[in-house]
Amino acid sequence: MESSEIKRSEIGLAPGTLVHVGEKKAEKVVIRVLVYNNEKFIEKELESVEECLEFKDQSDINLWVNIDGLDRVDVIEKLGNCFNIHPLTLEDVLNTGQRPKTEDYDSYIYTVLKMIFLDMEKEKIIIDQVSIIIGPNYILSFQEKQGDVFDPVRERFENPASRLRKNGVDYLAYSLIDAVVDNYFLILEHLGDKIEYLDEGLVIQPRPQTLKIIQKYKRDMIILRKSVWPLRELINGLQRVESDLIKKTTRVYLRDVYDHTIQIIDSIEGFQDILSSMVDIYLSSISYRMNDVMKILTVIATIFIPLTFIAGVYGMNFEYMPELKWRWGYPVVIVGMTIIGISMFVFFKKREWV
Repeated sequence: MESSEIKRSEIGLAPGTLVHVGEKKAEKVVIRVLVYNNEKFIEKELESVEECLEFKDQSDINLWVNIDGLDRVDVIEKLGNCFNIHPLTLEDVLNTGQRPKTEDYDSYIYTVLKMIFLDMEKEKIIIDQVSIIIGPNYILSFQEKQGDVFDPVRERFENPASRLRKNGVDYLAYSLIDAVVDNYFLILEHLGDKIEYLDEGLVIQPRPQTLKIIQKYKRDMIILRKSVWPLRELINGLQRVESDLIKKTTRVYLRDVYDHTIQIIDSIEGFQDILSSMVDIYLSSISYRMNDVMKILTVIATIFIPLTFIAGVYGMNFEYMPELKWRWGYPVVIVGMTIIGISMFVFFKKREWV
């Protein structure tokens, strides 16, 4: 439904037309720059895009410009003009319905991937799009709102001996992608614990809402798979791209991230198989419990068949029934019915029918 709305909003527009497509998630656009090399590290928030120009042409430093909030098209356009970014790339940046991919341009490499969060209170997966542009000495990253998984990367800049300070922006791009992938592991671990807990109580006490919970987790796995599967192609594309912007030393690290995506995909498929089997177990458990209830009801009905027969016989209004006038008739019938009922119950118990 959402993707169709995104497509509809672009109908009739010329290629390269800049328009924000997607949900507005940020109240304002925040521009942050991080300037670094072996000797220095500066992080600051900018008031305008033009302030980036003082760092752009300094060949002895590396620059990371991060934009939080995509609804201000003019800001994105100004930044694109400052760094000579193609309008088609900016169009993709503003469209939050993009599939994870890698595109190689002459002067930069554009990648887009999905950053996933888990709302612990609502147990809901939240997806934000992250676009990364890798230039000769700069990284441009675009996010839908503030709050990301890149804080561990930022903290590493404070250590002068870190690889981030010693390597170029291609290593920074790898670190950002790796942070996104590592967060997938955390989400899968959390969901895996929930699924394991649900699986343990499935046979013991299946509840009516259990099936709904299983279906929710199945949808979560589909969402994760849709985000991770093309990410594998994205990383593979960065490994094989014929561009000097990605150094050979960084490609080795990208291979490690590629292996991580394979592990995540395998885990997702494993959880999908578990959830499918849980549906079968749930239905079997419900069927077993229903059969158990029916068996008990059948045993009870069977025990009462001879008792009902006796009561029916002596409930007939015939004039000549000798037992009706007998002093001990009632106690004998009651005792007899009790013996019959107990005998049948013991018989069923020995046969393990109850």
